[in-house]
Amino acid sequence: MKRRLFIASSALAAAGARAQVADLNDAINKAGRLRMLSQRASKAYLALVQNVETRNAQQVLDKSIALFEKQLGELKAFAPSPAIRGTYDTLGGAWGDFKRELMGMEPNKEEAAKVVKLDAAVLALANQGTTQYEAASGKPVGRLVNIAGRQRMLSQRMAKFYLAGAMQIDAVGSTAEIAKSRAEFLAALEILRGAPEATPQIRQELVLADAQWMFFNRGLQRLEGAGASPALMSDVFVTSENLLAIMDRVTGLYSDLKT
Repeated sequence: MKRRLFIASSALAAAGARAQVADLNDAINKAGRLRMLSQRASKAYLALVQNVETRNAQQVLDKSIALFEKQLGELKAFAPSPAIRGTYDTLGGAWGDFKRELMGMEPNKEEAAKVVKLDAAVLALANQGTTQYEAASGKPVGRLVNIAGRQRMLSQRMAKFYLAGAMQIDAVGSTAEIAKSRAEFLAALEILRGAPEATPQIRQELVLADAQWMFFNRGLQRLEGAGASPALMSDVFVTSENLLAIMDRVTGLYSDLKT
């Protein structure tokens, strides 16, 4: 029986329910979420090109676009300085280019290469905004919210490059990016686990993340260029969503700390 997606929809839907940015921790959380959404949207697009998890992939793409636009507006409105507001003005332009590619013609391999290229600019600016919000916070917990939030992005980035490599979009470069992201993800898990601010609930979620990581990483290690099968690509898609759901909860828990 085909595994069902226990997808981050519920967690991300709850996250999107907040109508505005509550405080700087929430700003860091939402700013970091834009990083993730840039990679998640590309992942979904690449899945659609290869007919992988097509129904789920379309839902992920649609929800990612809607949530990105909503939280981009919130972060721009909350911006506590002209520099931060300027970042989100620039990000809005990069996002417009990316969105047009995502929503243009029927997903195909030629357009997929453009999508992967355009998401890099969106990711860089979203990361810039997250770093600026962390600096505005100036508190240790702000750094932890950033690190935890970045794990969401890395889960999607690895899955995206898996799917890109499977369709021979810079297969060598995709493999190298997966290795780089894997090392960063594992190092960040240790930081989050060892943080004095980590509550028992956070530590419990990180145990779940470790277990889900095993399934996800096993799929990533099977990448053999064009030899990747639809079943393996489906496994990577699903487990990346499951890992995202857990790391989104961890980020929210760190964001709620008032230290």
